[in-house]
Amino acid sequence: MATTLSLLRLPIVSQKSHQTHSKLVNLPNPVRSVISQHSIDPQRLLSETTHHLKSAAVPLTALTLPFLLDSKDALAVGGEFGILEGRTFALIHPIVMGSLFFYTLWAGYLGWQWRRVRTIQNEINELKKQVKPVAVTPAGSPPAEAPPPSPIEVKIQQLTEDRKELIKGSFRDRHFNAGSILLGFGVFEAIGGGVNTWFRTGKLFPGPHLFAGAAITALWAAAAALVPAMQKGNETARNLHIALNGLNVLLFIWQIPTGIEIVFKVFEFANWP
Repeated sequence: MATTLSLLRLPIVSQKSHQTHSKLVNLPNPVRSVISQHSIDPQRLLSETTHHLKSAAVPLTALTLPFLLDSKDALAVGGEFGILEGRTFALIHPIVMGSLFFYTLWAGYLGWQWRRVRTIQNEINELKKQVKPVAVTPAGSPPAEAPPPSPIEVKIQQLTEDRKELIKGSFRDRHFNAGSILLGFGVFEAIGGGVNTWFRTGKLFPGPHLFAGAAITALWAAAAALVPAMQKGNETARNLHIALNGLNVLLFIWQIPTGIEIVFKVFEFANWP
């Protein structure tokens, strides 16, 4: 458009009009009068030329636009991202997420062990209520020979020893740290997987793998949001935390086959590095 309009500012038309006018002046009067009657007025010629150029500016611009723009600008892939479009970068996501799947199982084990610490203590408290008091002599002193421990007391002693061993494992802190690492790396790589797909193909592919990954990421966040209530002893929050993470594991398992299919496509359509 700017190129077309700039043509209007050139002095070519005005120069030609002056030259034509000077030639008409030098001609004899009869000839000059005849020519002037049949010739085109210079001012009118300039006006009509400007009108035609302006009307042609829009279609000319539309025709030249595809040649002015680079076709790669409309695509997200085309070699300009280098290694980000290759197999090396594409394989980071499946490797990290595969590792996080097993780390999820490990974090679940740590959480279950911490839960056992709490539930064993509750079980011990319930069993203590069932222990019968020790018989005493009429004088109020305990018998000379202590009776053998009852089965309930044996169970209490066994559970107490188990709880002491569990406490040594520091499962509470280890489960909290594992969950924090899982949340941080999981959310980061879940987003990174989508970005990598865009680097390689220029778009995302709505489907089971994408939707399951989004659900897993949301479940990680929801389970982590329940931690403050869990630390205050809210049993409902604890049960919901376990349910959300259990669903998370099921989605993770269900997502593995679709992830393997995508890895095959990476090897088929992407190149090294």
